[in-house]
Amino acid sequence: MGKHHTEFVGKIFFGIVVTSDKIYQGRATDEIVPLVEEIISKNGYEILTACIVPNDSDKIKEALSKAVKEGCHVVVVTGGTGLSSRDISVDVIEKEAWRSIPGFGELFRLLTFKEKGTVAWLSRASAFIVKADERKSLVFITPGNPQAVKMALEKIILPEVRHAVAELLR
Repeated sequence: MGKHHTEFVGKIFFGIVVTSDKIYQGRATDEIVPLVEEIISKNGYEILTACIVPNDSDKIKEALSKAVKEGCHVVVVTGGTGLSSRDISVDVIEKEAWRSIPGFGELFRLLTFKEKGTVAWLSRASAFIVKADERKSLVFITPGNPQAVKMALEKIILPEVRHAVAELLR
């Protein structure tokens, strides 16, 4: 079988959107942004924007649109993947999406199942392509747990990010 693997050769830019009422209100410490910044920079990528928003659809849409318009090839959204009424990130972003990427959520749940068992099916981790103006971004929505974000980045997103961005920009 021929090799289909192409790679984007330019600089890849990331955005981070943390959705958390507690962190936004100052009742909890943000561990996500520093963790993602460390992982992203260690792998030679750059963060263009990072923000913390409450579980509010307008704030999530605004943060996502800003990241896409600023040129983030990849936006990592954390939080809002559970089953509670406050977990709205997936629902909000799905409505804004141009296209879904189902394989990410499937792989995320498989890896979670291998590590944690059947609790994996409670996660609605998802990925989409979102367009704003003439730009497109890969958007990955992970649980707000730092270990979940780390696993998603290191085991699923980063190993294929150059290929995915090359495909996105074709």
